[in-house]
Amino acid sequence: MKKILLIEDDPDIQDLVRYSLGQEGFTVQACSDGTEGLMSARKDRPDLILLDVMLPGLTGNEVCKKLKSDRSTEAIPIIFLTARSDEIDKMIGFEIGADDYVSKPFSPRELAARIKAVLRRSQALRPQETVLSFGDLEVDFEKRQVLFRQVPVALSALEFNIFYLLASTPNRVFTRDEVLDRVWKGESFVNLRTVDVHIRRLRSKIEQVPQFPHCISTLRGVGYKFEWPS
Repeated sequence: MKKILLIEDDPDIQDLVRYSLGQEGFTVQACSDGTEGLMSARKDRPDLILLDVMLPGLTGNEVCKKLKSDRSTEAIPIIFLTARSDEIDKMIGFEIGADDYVSKPFSPRELAARIKAVLRRSQALRPQETVLSFGDLEVDFEKRQVLFRQVPVALSALEFNIFYLLASTPNRVFTRDEVLDRVWKGESFVNLRTVDVHIRRLRSKIEQVPQFPHCISTLRGVGYKFEWPS
């Protein structure tokens, strides 16, 4: 049974989410402020976090940043719950590591569908080759991590899926539509700008490894590819 952590200060929404997700077979733990939610996430390691943007204490954005900068929690998928639906707010959320956005008021059925979709994405289909090696760089599908000289490079579940897709076929160009289809499985609520945001985050992390400053290349107007430095 999948564990969901809900960080939301509205008791009515807490009750609604507990009941509706309980009907879908999830267990839900609720916290009412950002600090409490952050502590709970670090202690209990839920399968997914539903995170309100506007919270007392730490805001949802602050909680997300702290979780994504912590190696023990950075792979936990996060869905933001927000009363705001501006595209700029969504892009900021994706920039700091959110996996999806659900706008309030929301349908419990839609929320459950989004949760299931994000969980599916975080557990991609097993490939034939589970470990990719490029000198000191290793991509381990079983452990779902990228290692440089056996030291993990902190990636979210989505970032790992994108990187594995690119690295599995070096020098092959993947269009943004292909990345969207292969990683997000063609889900209608994700657009091409979402792909660009996640590629940008992934590149910023991988390029912190000095030996691989330019291994993810952009072909303007075409797509992205993984290149092994010569």
